[in-house]
Amino acid sequence: MTSSTSPETTDFPEFPTFPRGFAFGAATASYQVEGAHDVGGRGPSIWDTYSRQPGKVAGGATGDVACDHYHRYREDVALLRELGVDDYRFSIAWPRIQPTGEGPANAEGLDFYDRLVDELLAAGVRPAATLYHWDLPQALEDRGGWRVRETAERFGEYTALVAERLGDRIGRWITLNEPFCASFVGYAIGRHAPGAQEGRGALAAAHHLLVGHGLALRALRAAGRSEVGITLNPDRLLPASDSAADLAAVRRADTLHNAVWFDPLFAGRYPEHEAETWGELADGSYRADGDLELIGAPLDFVGVNYYRPITIAAAPRREPDVARRTAVDIGAVESWRDDVRHTTMGWPVVPEAFTDLLVELVERYPGLPPLYITENGSAEADTVAEDGQVHDADRVAYLRDHLAALADAVRAGVDVRGYYVWSLLDNFEWAFGYDKRFGIVRVDYDTLERLPKDSYRWYQDMIRDHRRTHAEGPGQQEAGDGQQEEETRTP
Repeated sequence: MTSSTSPETTDFPEFPTFPRGFAFGAATASYQVEGAHDVGGRGPSIWDTYSRQPGKVAGGATGDVACDHYHRYREDVALLRELGVDDYRFSIAWPRIQPTGEGPANAEGLDFYDRLVDELLAAGVRPAATLYHWDLPQALEDRGGWRVRETAERFGEYTALVAERLGDRIGRWITLNEPFCASFVGYAIGRHAPGAQEGRGALAAAHHLLVGHGLALRALRAAGRSEVGITLNPDRLLPASDSAADLAAVRRADTLHNAVWFDPLFAGRYPEHEAETWGELADGSYRADGDLELIGAPLDFVGVNYYRPITIAAAPRREPDVARRTAVDIGAVESWRDDVRHTTMGWPVVPEAFTDLLVELVERYPGLPPLYITENGSAEADTVAEDGQVHDADRVAYLRDHLAALADAVRAGVDVRGYYVWSLLDNFEWAFGYDKRFGIVRVDYDTLERLPKDSYRWYQDMIRDHRRTHAEGPGQQEAGDGQQEEETRTP
């Protein structure tokens, strides 16, 4: 592993300042980094199946090896320790714990996470575990997947098994990661596993994911866990114009991207514009009495993943027959922006939209729990320079500007307790395979060698600056401790 020692000085501007106790972390996800797809009793997931279908993933890539984090986790924890983060957000692969999605726990799978958690704690890094980051056991998909309530029930049982084994050492729990992608990208757009393009089935999947969240929350509370949340990816949606048509398209897009999650979780209702957005598809046939109460049980925090805003324009519905529409055919399309830089994902870089999103969330949902930024980062065209290093100036600028925007939101009164960069490692980027690199550590996919980039060193320096400002060491913020000071400012 190449040394990542930070230089004495840097050319970067002053760092944004955050309150004492603010947690800095890094994030990954099981299918994207672990590899070892057939090791230790792990069963197949929907991503194992999907990635093997011709044409579904760029270059025919799979997560079979990925970053081999399963075997190299000690090396990766050493990178986290040297980086100086408080927390490491990782996800637990459901197929490692229950190869078919039900029944007793697979001991070898739990043993792996036992070792990982103990290694983190020994390094002074707090584990933050996500229970579902999209790798559904294939056996459950074969019985209907998230379209059916049984999957939500099995998810609650799986959660109880994990909490029983690891609950004594993991302080922060996240039930689901981005249910928008798990439901609408997986069951309506078809660009993620399982690759379906459905209408009512995708809406049922969205609802059952929330039911699964509620059952997982119940299991974690029964196990005595007191720091539990969910990670959502709310979007800052901007109209392409002030026309009535574009404004109506934004309202429908908001239902799809935001209200379908936030309203049941934090407002005790289903979205008021769902009939306008989906018509007869939104018949609620997949809902049961008591679901809103289950879904809306109090949380300790909300994870927010943010990358870019979306500009929305009205468009004709692609399928006039409502019975044949997918759940994303809502008469709205994303418009390209010519006025800003885009990452290699094609995403516009607009840091101030990050501030606006967070401020609007807390205004729209009074009483929203404290926030953690559980993912933020950029895919860039990284290259190894002649000096053997990766000088990823665009990523450094992205992180610097978005952390400054986050500090602005905190100064405006948003209760944000921490920030996790996406991602610690370059990894398997879903349908993009290995073509997109988000990591602050480069992974050579031939040798699996890790190489910290300039962005790693910048983030390391920022964390050190924060610690010097507050004279605190890593991991000093206890789970649930979020006292915010008035001194938050931006450069």
